[in-house]
Amino acid sequence: MSQGHAAVVGTGPNGLAAAVTLARAGLDVVLFEAASEIGGGLRGESPFDPRIVHDVCSAVHPMAAASPFFREFDLPGRGVELVRPEVGYAHPLDGGRAALAHRSLDATCDALGADGPAWRRLFAPLTRHSDGLTRLFLSDLRHPPTSPADVVGALRFGLGALRGEPFRGEEASALFTGVAGHAVGEVSGLVGNAVALMLGHLAHTSGWPLPRGGSAAIAQALADDITAHGGTFQVGHRVTDLGELAGFPLVFFDTSPREFLSVARRQLPARYARALSRFRYAPGAAKVDFLVSEPIPWANPEVGRAGTVHLGGTRAEILRSERLASRGHLSESPFVLVVDPGVVDPSRVVDGKRPVWAYAHVPNGDDTPPIDLVRARIERFAPGFGDTVLEARGITAAQYEIHNPNYVGGDIGAGAMSLRQIAARPTLRWDPYTTPLHGVYLCSASTPPGPGVHGMAGYLAAASALRRHYDLRPPSLTARP
Repeated sequence: MSQGHAAVVGTGPNGLAAAVTLARAGLDVVLFEAASEIGGGLRGESPFDPRIVHDVCSAVHPMAAASPFFREFDLPGRGVELVRPEVGYAHPLDGGRAALAHRSLDATCDALGADGPAWRRLFAPLTRHSDGLTRLFLSDLRHPPTSPADVVGALRFGLGALRGEPFRGEEASALFTGVAGHAVGEVSGLVGNAVALMLGHLAHTSGWPLPRGGSAAIAQALADDITAHGGTFQVGHRVTDLGELAGFPLVFFDTSPREFLSVARRQLPARYARALSRFRYAPGAAKVDFLVSEPIPWANPEVGRAGTVHLGGTRAEILRSERLASRGHLSESPFVLVVDPGVVDPSRVVDGKRPVWAYAHVPNGDDTPPIDLVRARIERFAPGFGDTVLEARGITAAQYEIHNPNYVGGDIGAGAMSLRQIAARPTLRWDPYTTPLHGVYLCSASTPPGPGVHGMAGYLAAASALRRHYDLRPPSLTARP
């Protein structure tokens, strides 16, 4: 086996970000990936037509555009075009009604009518302090903002999260709650409000972009930088015991706590192992890939301009379905996210055929086939959608874990987003990336700042290791000619 200064287990966005940081600092890095190709949730597949790529996990990446790591890494400068739709996300309702989050805050507020002023009061201050909020939200959550502007932004954010959803009309209320739905289960409380404010305001700043050609372009850019700095990959190699990596002074796990426990339980102190075993996972995602013959025929054509569409109905309907999923019950009308990449990226459309990506929030580990369930949810707001479907593939929440062991029970966020698990993710430690084992680090979405394609968990874990073991500051991530 190849040896080096550092081993990285798992090549999702955080594992790749950790490897980029370590390799640029001069360390010899070896990455181990159980699958036959790198990328984790950034991978792409062609289940129907070899010319048409379907994203394995998320197709839209608001955090990739906002992340300090990716901003310095400069994805556009490395050939990754982040295509930003003018309408970041939309929320259709019955009767052909819909609410849209435009890139322009003014346009959004104008379209929301009587609730426009409330939307502006909530989001305008956040857009002014977006950079500071992003640095805070995508930090290790142990270090407060350092500038007065950051403090003001954080206070505005906190007050907004405490205040919650202030709208009177169904459209604005559903639009806000649909974004809170990304918290998966924790929708109506402080955590859901915080997620809605963070993701919601990004629609009016850096946007909700899709990588042109598919998410795999991000993984490839990271991998190219790793190999350019001497890093190597071992794909199709699942690490099953920590002893396999005994020759590496540093080891990083871009895995769920459950997977880390299965690999390192023999070496871990019993108390820490018990703490990891108590880590809670969120409801699962049941995914459907559709190959369709035309754009989705939304009852309200304006919805077809959005990069992301939230299908949940009214706020009350969303709260009910998310509550059921959290309690282990499948709703007959689950919250569904839909993305038609061809709306903003024509390269994804070949001979009129286009991919449509969708997933439903279901109970963790649920094994209900999702195709008919998701198709019915889309048809409620897009009558005739079923007539455009050429082929479909469903992946249950239970199967999602087989597809990727990090998605425990189909939890694509790698852990429930609760107040406790934000403060102690995955356990309560001042440096959340360290473990009781010398030189062994966790760097997955189960550590701060949590889920999303931002690379910050990997970057921060690598920065911690460089400081502790080599007294080094993180290296520059900027591409050089």
